[in-house]
Amino acid sequence: MARERNSEDQDGGVFEAAIANFLAPIVDLLNDPTVTEIMINGPKEIFIERAGKLYKTDAQFEDEDALIAAANSIAQRVQRRLTEENPTLDARLPDGSRIHVVLPPCARNGTTIAIRKFSKVKMTFKDYVKIGAITEDGARFLDLCMYLGKNILVSGGTGSGKTTLLSVLCNRIPAGQRVIVIEDASELTVDYEHVVFFETKMADAQGKGEITIRDLLKSSLRLRPDRIIVGEVRSSEALELINAMNTGHKGCLGTIHANSPDDAVVRLEGLAMGGDSQISLKAIQYQIGSAIDMIVQISRFSDGSRRIKTISEVRGLNKDGTYNIAPIFDLGNLMRGPDGVLHGELKPTGEIPSFIEEIESNKIPFSRSKFQKAS
Repeated sequence: MARERNSEDQDGGVFEAAIANFLAPIVDLLNDPTVTEIMINGPKEIFIERAGKLYKTDAQFEDEDALIAAANSIAQRVQRRLTEENPTLDARLPDGSRIHVVLPPCARNGTTIAIRKFSKVKMTFKDYVKIGAITEDGARFLDLCMYLGKNILVSGGTGSGKTTLLSVLCNRIPAGQRVIVIEDASELTVDYEHVVFFETKMADAQGKGEITIRDLLKSSLRLRPDRIIVGEVRSSEALELINAMNTGHKGCLGTIHANSPDDAVVRLEGLAMGGDSQISLKAIQYQIGSAIDMIVQISRFSDGSRRIKTISEVRGLNKDGTYNIAPIFDLGNLMRGPDGVLHGELKPTGEIPSFIEEIESNKIPFSRSKFQKAS
């Protein structure tokens, strides 16, 4: 076993050295902890994201051939091929960073690469409060939702911080449970005693051997999970997750690309209907209304900050068939200060959660007054 582990470490070291060589023009950006994303739009145009804002850099590749060579070398290292028939690559670098490549002629600017760096910083609710992403009461409310095993959907746009928030929530799971985490590529940092990580597998060059999130979700249900965490719900696995939530698996979590809580449930509905299921739309809507307890909407704002915009409860369906979604905490309108920073905080809307008696019977110190709307 030790010999195998040493071999893996050596392979990883060789991979890291090779990556540094292929991406030499941007190696300083890769090593800069303040840079969260690197965007290469052809060999001569490289942007970075730092503190939520985009900046153009002076870094350049020698020419298009050098950039294509780097992309091909990375593809070979992860046992994939970039060709005219298969001009895209989605892979993970040794440090956990995600890399996506699109080749010409699809990429008209030249070979286009985006590297989303893996954050080594472990965030907590205290950190979230400190940076103004949430208030203390908002954090405590989400904490008690995790304690009570509420099924939570984290909704937001690209780069809004969904995965980071999901990691924060996962680390508030009460002790003594079996947690299964399913992702396309391992990004979640979950510091927990009993956790099993699953990762999808892409098809080989012959189009065989693909293992999807849906496949892993089906398997996970046979492995006695207490909670199932899906890194991102973006296909027909939505139906499996909804079914899991409705069959006694409390405290399941997932993220979804959507701009509001209402959009999130409608998108989830569309994804669930997109599979090979013969279930009617009405039945899907009913299942979603009973499966999802809370939706946490997170957004990236024009000042570069990422904040929780709303914490909403899903209360089933209205008589007209629409979802009954009640915002419990809401960010409201933000005011821009002289320094360009947006100011405002998450406040109670006056809505009392339907499970307030559950909070009280568990003797959780979070009184009804915390939900009163400020006058």
